[in-house]
Amino acid sequence: MPAPHAVAAKFVELAQDRLGLDVWMSTQRVFLGVFLGVLVAVPVGFAIGWYRGVRRFVDPLINFFRALPPIALIPLVIVYFGIGEAAKTVILFYAAFFAGVIVMVEGIGQISPIYVRVARTLGASDREIFLRVIVPLTVPHTLTAVRVALGVAWATLVASELIAAQQGLGALIQNASSFFQLDTIYVGIICIGSIALAMDLALRAATRRLVAWQDRLA
Repeated sequence: MPAPHAVAAKFVELAQDRLGLDVWMSTQRVFLGVFLGVLVAVPVGFAIGWYRGVRRFVDPLINFFRALPPIALIPLVIVYFGIGEAAKTVILFYAAFFAGVIVMVEGIGQISPIYVRVARTLGASDREIFLRVIVPLTVPHTLTAVRVALGVAWATLVASELIAAQQGLGALIQNASSFFQLDTIYVGIICIGSIALAMDLALRAATRRLVAWQDRLA
């Protein structure tokens, strides 16, 4: 195991060389994969969680594909999407989508129907119920889905960059592992963890502001 000062020295060395580009490429890939994944996961998860008939039909399929590790799909992704950026985005999209769907389904399923009944009793139309009752109640679950999808995407980053990546933190780690450069591997791991932590803290702060109306234990 390399000493902490050796890892720090390697960090400074890489920061002057390629580390900035690696961080940018990986962050860009994660953002794109999570954005597309959550963009599709939110309406799909809402439909599955809100409509019982849809849930009975789709739930087994969702659980089947959710259990498949993204790294196992790399050969198929290469066949269908090549080895460019699209393939890496597909892997991250896959991971983010199913993580987001599961959170949305469970969250929507926990919404008490009493809110809808009270709104109907007060004379609200279906449109008003959707916009003023359902949408606000789904905001916390949507933000949680983004947090979970973001964490899963960062965890899947190294696997996605197995697809002929020249830049990126995953590529940095893989190249270093070929030459047993442990200090470089630690730099890559620390960078991934630090960026993921910073993003999660930012999302937590945004969640506290956006759902300040919701009663929370902590």
